[in-house]
Amino acid sequence: MKNLWISILYLIKGHSRFKHAIFQAASISYDSLVISLVIAFVSAAVIAIQVSKQFLMSGAEAYIGGSIAIVMIREIAPGFVALAIGARAGTAISAEIANMQVTSQVDAIKTLKIDPVGYYFAPRILAAAITVPMVVILAEIVGIYGGLIVSHATIGLHHAKYMNSVWLWLNTRDIYISLFKGVVFGILIALVCATQGYETKGGAKDVGESTTKAAVLSTVYMLIADFIINIIFYL
Repeated sequence: MKNLWISILYLIKGHSRFKHAIFQAASISYDSLVISLVIAFVSAAVIAIQVSKQFLMSGAEAYIGGSIAIVMIREIAPGFVALAIGARAGTAISAEIANMQVTSQVDAIKTLKIDPVGYYFAPRILAAAITVPMVVILAEIVGIYGGLIVSHATIGLHHAKYMNSVWLWLNTRDIYISLFKGVVFGILIALVCATQGYETKGGAKDVGESTTKAAVLSTVYMLIADFIINIIFYL
């Protein structure tokens, strides 16, 4: 938490350059966009395969679209996107900063009287907080349409009936909560992974260990955060 507050103060004081945040945004979310959308599509497709025939046999095929939309928006899209970004971009953040630490580049920054926590953490946290929710909303759209395609292919569900169910079940509150999850997960990914990299001591072996630890911890913290958010908003 200390590193987070330092980063926020660093941003408020205007010490972080905007171009650094843009570069990190591309590195964190844009480079992870394809894998995130593929995961969202496949997840929705699998859900559609699992539920379509059961819903059809019970005469509830009109609810397939709404069911998939709710599952994607509330849980699958924000959770899986965060896991994908954490696995790809989070580990890269940890490895990059850890390498700077073991090669004394962080010490060089300190000699210039620049706060290394603010300098390295702030643009990454800002970029993740802004761009991860963007990827989440795209993943939700792709997931919903992925469910439509598979439902039509498996049981011949008409797209109008599917989308009507989506619009009936869709709640803007769920979308806002999913975007909030994206912000929280993005901050956690950047903060946890950057902290693990920053605390690395030793050599190349320690860089690898820090990267692995960053991936594990960011996943655990995201799951805990997801659980807490669900209790607050849905219990």
